[in-house]
Order: sequence, then structure tokens, then C-alpha cells
Amino acid sequence: MSLSKSEIERVSLLARLRLSDAELTVMTEQLGQILEYVDQLNELDTEDVLPMAHAADLTNVFAKDEARPSLPREAALMNAPKSDDECYRVPAVLGD
Repeated sequence: MSLSKSEIERVSLLARLRLSDAELTVMTEQLGQILEYVDQLNELDTEDVLPMAHAADLTNVFAKDEARPSLPREAALMNAPKSDDECYRVPAVLGD
């Protein structure tokens, strides 16, 4: 499966990426190669393969939940650019 430059331009617009003509050419080639590989994978017979969430057969390994001494607040806040009432002060992320 190959992609046209107009399809790559549309995807870059949706992803809010500004690509130069040279980058469009490179992306068209690279994404085309990726899709060709996916087509090859689709040809594989996976009838007898069990679905898996992960390649390794691991179960959850949890650490024991133990209270341990931690860094004192004064030391934790010492390198903060701004702090207030034992909290970090950061610029607002969301609007008013």
C-alpha cells in the first residue's frame, strides 16, 4: 500500500505538524515502507496463535508496601524556583 503526498499532508495537518516539501517526500517513502511491512504481517497465518497483551509471560510483581523515611520537606523544596506553604508553585497550565 502506498500513500500519496496529499494523504501525508492531511495526516500532518491533523497531527499539527508543519512539514517541508523534503520532509513530505521522506515521510511519504517511510510511511509507505511501514504500510508495506504491515501488509506482509497481514499475510501471516495466525490461526493457532493465542492473543497476548505482552510478549513476555509475566504476572504483576508488586513491591511490598512499606513506609520508609523520605526526604524532609525543607530539602525537597530547597531547589524549587518558587514555593508557598510547603508546596511547589508552578505557572498555571489551564486558562482562567
